[in-house]
Amino acid sequence: MRKIIVGAQVSMDGVMQAPGGPWEDPTKGFKFGGWVMPYFDQVFGEEIDRVFKEKCDLLLGRKTYEIFAGYWPYYDETAPAGGIAKLFKDIKKYVVSRSGDVDTSWQHSVLLRDIADVKRLREENGPNLVTQGSTELVHALLANDLVDAMSIFTVPVVLGGGKKLFGDGSAPHSYKLTTSRVSSPGLMIAHYERAGGIKIGDTAFDSPSDAERARRERMKREG
Repeated sequence: MRKIIVGAQVSMDGVMQAPGGPWEDPTKGFKFGGWVMPYFDQVFGEEIDRVFKEKCDLLLGRKTYEIFAGYWPYYDETAPAGGIAKLFKDIKKYVVSRSGDVDTSWQHSVLLRDIADVKRLREENGPNLVTQGSTELVHALLANDLVDAMSIFTVPVVLGGGKKLFGDGSAPHSYKLTTSRVSSPGLMIAHYERAGGIKIGDTAFDSPSDAERARRERMKREG
């Protein structure tokens, strides 16, 4: 079985929309496209390489796939990020689109129709599947309990709105931190693997105070 690894660049308030430039995704008037790029440094590049160090395929939503397909095939492979460009050219790119209206002429691209296709793909033998961007797809993967690991790059900015990494409805899980780094500009990179169910504790007194009992009753009434 393959692992699905969610790779995401997020702001401190969880936004992952248009990290690379204003041209990527100005949906709903998003005006901060390119907010990640001022934080790109050697540590950032090394940690991106870590995400792709093991053999993998890309798993993308339609919009992110189209961004990649319009950019990476035309990137100079001798430029600083040329290694990523070559990797993306050579590996399989799985694009999930309900409409099926996608140009998959980028070599080694495969169209998937829905999350059921992703489940079947995950059950097969093969390289791990790594997402980039693809907010709607990531939400569906989390809701269907298909995420095995996450690599989250948190940029020290608050954007105030935009497409977010997490929405309501994710399957509850705890995750184990496997490695982490902090870059000099304040970028925090954390790599997680799924660790099991949610563990809970309780700080309540053995015998709650009158004030606490009253608060609990009020909470019941307020629903």
